[in-house]
Amino acid sequence: MAIRLEKLAVVLGMLLASGQVLAHGHHSHGAPMTEIEQKASEGVFDNSNVKDRALTDWDGMWQSVYPYLQSGELDPVFKQKADKDKSKTAEEIKAYYRKGYATNVDTIGIENGVMEFHTGDKVTSCKYDYAGYKILTYTSGKKGVRYLFECKEANSQAPKYVQFSDHIIAPRKSSHYHIFMGNTSQAALLEEMDNWPTYYPYQLKAEAVIDEMLHH
Repeated sequence: MAIRLEKLAVVLGMLLASGQVLAHGHHSHGAPMTEIEQKASEGVFDNSNVKDRALTDWDGMWQSVYPYLQSGELDPVFKQKADKDKSKTAEEIKAYYRKGYATNVDTIGIENGVMEFHTGDKVTSCKYDYAGYKILTYTSGKKGVRYLFECKEANSQAPKYVQFSDHIIAPRKSSHYHIFMGNTSQAALLEEMDNWPTYYPYQLKAEAVIDEMLHH
């Protein structure tokens, strides 16, 4: 595992240096979305269109957007949301996202089925096995899909259970995602609705992340 992770770090480092890691982060997210994919991204889809996905859909190096919220750099995003939804102020919306984005995991690296979690100077890792997906219906009436993965290495300090949610319901490279992490059970994680740490490609600067959010 140590050798594999060392290789992962080298590969990711090389890709980052060449700017190739998730280069689709700047508004070009692969092939144009179909009508089904577009509606799914808005929480409307037929369950029959939901398909299994491999961890490779999330390959790359990813950064948490929580520090950008804490620094105030995401304030234009919350202002835009408040302009669209007059029922909440920008500060109320920011409070909602402050709880949602909260995490101490700064970056996540994913390659060859292995996930690395970076928290300050501490790094944990594990190889994850696919455990299916769950379709959720929210109180708003909209739906979402969580893709489940499990770490089975007894000595790993990485989260035992991981779930991805990225508004995508079939195989397609992710451009950003919400992640749910825990050690109790997949069922317990499925109950979590308030905290959804969110990650964007590592090479994107703050202004690029904000631009993505404003036009998402």
